[in-house]
Amino acid sequence: MGIATENQPQQQYKNFQLLQASSEADKKRWTLNDFDIGKPLGRGKFGHVYLAREKRSNHIVALKVLFKNQLKQSQVEHQLRREVEIQSHLRHPNILRLYGYFYDQKRVYLILEYAAKGELYKELQKCKYFSERRAATYVASLARALIYCHGKHVIHRDIKPENLLVGAQGELKIADFGWSVHTFNRRRTMCGTLDYLPPEMVESVEHDASVDIWSLGVLCFEFLYGMPPFEAKEHSDTYRRIVQVDLKFPAKPVVSSAAKDLISQMLVKDSSQRLPLKKVLEHPWIVQNADPSGIYKG
Repeated sequence: MGIATENQPQQQYKNFQLLQASSEADKKRWTLNDFDIGKPLGRGKFGHVYLAREKRSNHIVALKVLFKNQLKQSQVEHQLRREVEIQSHLRHPNILRLYGYFYDQKRVYLILEYAAKGELYKELQKCKYFSERRAATYVASLARALIYCHGKHVIHRDIKPENLLVGAQGELKIADFGWSVHTFNRRRTMCGTLDYLPPEMVESVEHDASVDIWSLGVLCFEFLYGMPPFEAKEHSDTYRRIVQVDLKFPAKPVVSSAAKDLISQMLVKDSSQRLPLKKVLEHPWIVQNADPSGIYKG
């Protein structure tokens, strides 16, 4: 099936929104017959993602197909329910929309916004590292998205390049909410990805929304240097480096002192002393380098 994906007309999106609203009002359930399925976009641990077109509106979406038996085997049904519950209620230009879901006997289908420029992780691998302008634009976009999440009492807890997609205009989208939690208090669960874990999670002490500030600091470092700051051969050494905040800036590539200053203010062991996200947006490095539109124009 040839699905045109560039410059998708705004009208298709409006039609799709109307369909969405009417299906919610009528309690109509989506089915696979509502979609033309196109090329595979990627594969995950529990299934695959396909390009798809909603037939009535012609709106292009990404359809994530998850296998129930695999979800059950890994005991992540509860996690998926929480992910759907959280992501479907979030509306922000830097957060991938989850329009809805449906299921049959064997599979669960998530109807997601299509991010035309794909995975940021692949882009970072291709470039090896990003320019300061590009990194600052992405960090500012994520800071705004996380401020929005925290305002809704949602902690993401797994910000990393693999969970970020790039939209048609070049805007960044947080795509995976598998480890997110809706909370009004502090948490103890260890989750997320080793290189991005903050000291409080490594040490299994209570954590709060400031875990996302730490992850953003790690991400900023990885954008600029092409590797996470506490990387080590052995897991135990990575843990040790995180707990000690053993932060070293490589000589190459050359990175400005302003960028290093911002990273140093986010990667602080005492979570209450990390630079708040609103202050991240006011930091001189962000102000001087980030594109105000939130879109990196290359």
